[in-house]
Amino acid sequence: APDVVVLPGSTEEVAEVLKLANELRIPVVPRAAGTGLADGAVPLRKGIVVDIKRMKNILEIDEENMCVTVQTGINNNTLNLELNKRGYWWPFDPASYPCSVIGGNMGTSAWSLIGGVSGHIRDLVRSFVHVLPTGKVIRVGEGGGRKISKSSTGYTLKYLFFGHQGTLGITTEATLEMFPKPEVEFPAFFGYRSFMDAWKNALKMAKSGLRTMATHIIFDEWKVEALRRDDEAYIPLPEHIKSVIATCFYGTEAEVKGASERIFEIAAKDGGIYLGEELSEGDWASRHDRYHIAYHGRHIDGQVGTYSWHCEDAAVNYSAIPYVRERWHALVAEYKQKYDIFDDMGGFYYNNNPFKQWGDYLSEIDVFIDEYHLTEELWQKWVELKRKIAEVVLEVGGSISACHGGTRPGDVELVVEKELDPGVYEIMQMIKRNLDPNNIMNPGKYMLDSAYGG
Repeated sequence: APDVVVLPGSTEEVAEVLKLANELRIPVVPRAAGTGLADGAVPLRKGIVVDIKRMKNILEIDEENMCVTVQTGINNNTLNLELNKRGYWWPFDPASYPCSVIGGNMGTSAWSLIGGVSGHIRDLVRSFVHVLPTGKVIRVGEGGGRKISKSSTGYTLKYLFFGHQGTLGITTEATLEMFPKPEVEFPAFFGYRSFMDAWKNALKMAKSGLRTMATHIIFDEWKVEALRRDDEAYIPLPEHIKSVIATCFYGTEAEVKGASERIFEIAAKDGGIYLGEELSEGDWASRHDRYHIAYHGRHIDGQVGTYSWHCEDAAVNYSAIPYVRERWHALVAEYKQKYDIFDDMGGFYYNNNPFKQWGDYLSEIDVFIDEYHLTEELWQKWVELKRKIAEVVLEVGGSISACHGGTRPGDVELVVEKELDPGVYEIMQMIKRNLDPNNIMNPGKYMLDSAYGG
């Protein structure tokens, strides 16, 4: 727990806090909405938590240059509601959409469910105001222009401040892309007799060239079975349906009509059956509710379980998915048999490549843990299982985290020791040491104490 929590209302107040903390060498941990799943906002050394939730104003809506400038404590849903009133759209759609805020999305380099049509958070930010650990305020973007989206002037430092998990300062304002609100949103879900049928069909969808397709998501057999046990999921499917692909399209009515006709043809090539308007629209509308699924998860015998939800979020190439998922489910089955507090809630496989449908996938396995019977010893068994899940990802040339960040025990050691090139980690250490000379910002994360000889 921290020693103190401060809630600044401006860039200037954040700068004063960091300047004082740097002078006195007090640890500082930024906190956005606290929805992250990698413990980025959890203080390891007490100190000061800087909570940005008061910094939630829209500073400018520029309808000519199609961008919006905000304080980074603003909620994604709140921002979209305001833009929708004017006919515009903030096309960023993480699972935490109703509850996360822009600053946390940037600090974790968050992923968007509809990134296939509009990109992820790092693709949607033109520039931002950032307070360095010393209290110095800088504007970072493309060249020197606040609203410029592409420049060849100077180093491109913008991406340095995405995914740093609060180790390099605090972002206080951001100028974001703003899209015209689409005329049509069309979700379509298809059922398949096997995972492999769905997996093969996903590649056909990816190569279709349908530019209005925002996403396609494969639900594997374990996920379909888990959702059948979920009181609030729209998956009361026929038993012969073992896997699902969810798609969604955005655009003009004419664009989406043509694309929807084509996707039905593609799905049918591998036996895909349209699951109907009610299921498609219902499950798509509930996509953000997965953050609450553990409260109504059930054992296989139908009894409500006292579960917590643990989501592993690797980036894996399409070709490696069948192997990875088999290994993952085998590992969870092994630990479930040994310790009986784990439950396999299945896998999702989402297209991960911004602005396109092919390439790598955010590959997610969800594991529930029975909190009622959890002990410290059994928690360490979970950390052990996490590590084994991550090792499978590295075995096939993937990345341990596609959207949450690899900062939790079980992940971080492998990120530092096996995933990142040693030369890349050395550069991370140099950057950390130079921007944060007194190691005040979220000390201990990514094992960056090593930058100071610790």
